[in-house]
Amino acid sequence: MPRRPRVESIGFHHIVNRGVARGDIFLKDSDFKKFLEILQEAKERYGFTLHSFCLMSNHYHLLIEIKRENLSLLARQINSKYAQYFNREYNRVGPLWQGRFKNSFVYDDSYLLILCKYIEQNPVKANIVKNMGDYKWSSAFCILNNLYEDLLNDSMLYSSEIYKMLKSEISDNELEKLKELEKTKYKRDKGIVRLQQKPLELYFNGKQDIKTRNSKIKEAVIDGYKQSEIADFLNLSRTTVSKALRN
Repeated sequence: MPRRPRVESIGFHHIVNRGVARGDIFLKDSDFKKFLEILQEAKERYGFTLHSFCLMSNHYHLLIEIKRENLSLLARQINSKYAQYFNREYNRVGPLWQGRFKNSFVYDDSYLLILCKYIEQNPVKANIVKNMGDYKWSSAFCILNNLYEDLLNDSMLYSSEIYKMLKSEISDNELEKLKELEKTKYKRDKGIVRLQQKPLELYFNGKQDIKTRNSKIKEAVIDGYKQSEIADFLNLSRTTVSKALRN
């Protein structure tokens, strides 16, 4: 039976891959770190945005946003480079991955929010930790602890409102809805459109103290602006904008 054509449209994608025979792909902390290093290199080369991730012992989840139709290229680089590292590190041969990576195109906002919650709460559902953000190899933990800032500088999780919504435990109904959404046929005209209700000039109109400016930064992010866009507009570093959101 022929494979279903892979959707590589510009927009949001959920990428998953598992170890062959469901075997572990991360055996020690340095393995997780190496994967994130490879992910950073791929981000710099292919120009995607990483919004959420969770690295479990035998699989990983990535929620990325691509600006070009280069999903297969970037995913192949991530998987092949890590497989080469793992085989060399543990003196093994043969495939590391169960098969080609799986991806789902995230075509509306309700899908995006449930998916993000699902990814971040993977370790909670697996009874590894009690709360979202406690698992060391998740984007929520990294953001809360100021880690991998270059990798996550445009993550939606920096928005306090989105983070609050994600913290509520994912329900069985949401899991069922997620399964249904992943099976829904993709329509090319249904990509997510980020709402930008007003130009940045209106958020930062006139002289503002730091507290007011930080509040407006959060407001702009919630309305859909990227941190990089805000940093460029205000002539600030991306780190300064990230700190404003965390504060």
